[in-house]
This record gives sequence, C-alpha cells and structure tokens, in this order.
Amino acid sequence: MFTIGVTGNIGSGKSAVCSILRELGAIVIDADALVHEAYLPHSEIWKELVDIFSKDILKSNGEIDRQKLGEMAFTQPEVLECLNNVIHPAAHRIAKQKIEGYRHHEVKVLVLEAPLLIEADWLDLVNEVWLVVTSRDLMLQRVSQSREVDSAQVMARLETQMPAEAKVHFADEVIDNDGSFAQLEERVNALWRKVCERVN
Repeated sequence: MFTIGVTGNIGSGKSAVCSILRELGAIVIDADALVHEAYLPHSEIWKELVDIFSKDILKSNGEIDRQKLGEMAFTQPEVLECLNNVIHPAAHRIAKQKIEGYRHHEVKVLVLEAPLLIEADWLDLVNEVWLVVTSRDLMLQRVSQSREVDSAQVMARLETQMPAEAKVHFADEVIDNDGSFAQLEERVNALWRKVCERVN
C-alpha cells in the first residue's frame, strides 16, 4: 500500500486536494477526525486533559469544549505545548492502527490528511509528503470566508504552525494552490497518475 501525507498550513487547500484524491479513488483518513475520536468523553485522553486543565474545559454534556481549549492553546504557548504532548502521540497511535487495517484490506493508495504531519513527526506513517501551499492573502481570505473568523485569529493560528517555507524541505511534492479549483484538479490529477504508475 502506498501512503501519501497531505499537509499544509491553515487555509492552504488540504481538504480540497484530499477531496479530489477521494474522487480519484484514494482512501482518505482525516487526522482532525482522529483527534475528535481521541477527545471522546471518558477516553484516556479525555481523562488526561481534564486532569491537566480541570473540568473548566468541559461543556455541560461532558464533552471537551474544543473551541475554548483551542483559544487557550493559541494564546498561551505553554498550553499548546502541553496539549500537543498529549494529543499528538494518541492520534498517531489511532492513525497507525487505521492505516494497518486498510493495509490488510489490500488498499492500494491511502491518503492521510494532517495539518501537523511534519510538526507532530508523523512522517513514519507515510511514503510520500504532498505539501499544499498558497499565498498568505489567499489563505486569510479563504479561512475568513469559510470559518467566519477574523484575520487576527487566523494569524494567531498561523504563528503556531511551521512556515510553509520550512515545510518544503520535508515535501516530495509541492502543490501550488494560488489558482482556480480547475488548476488544482489538473495538478492533483497529474500527481495521481504518477502514483498509479508506481502502484500498478
């Protein structure tokens, strides 16, 4: 099985690339969904986070208030570091289990969409890294439109991520997403054909 890690900073277009790959026939695992799984009430991670941050991070139904925890993390570096030290290893274990499960089902190409693939050191899970990049102006525009957050919040999140210029050194393929969706499709299709030649 050939595994591709799709990564990039907030608003770069990772999800669009993965959507195209899914249409082309790839199995896609979303790392954010794995984190949601790790956050489930009364899971080991849930208990650990409540022990660290107290029940103040919980909603009335017992679920972790991800928005509140996120705001704390993006404004307090020590909280972000602590959170990453708990979440990244747990999500890595879940991702590895899911990837191995697909391997036993003889899946040919699997895609792991992970914003922090490089920062969290998940490179051992993939054969190849595809980095999606876009200009800062487009990034701000896309995130502001899709998530209804202001530019200051976006910039705060960007500050916690490794710059795209640094991530390029880890990438096997760099996908420029400054153009139209049609152009993005064309680029991803070309890369997909290369993968298919390799696995068939």
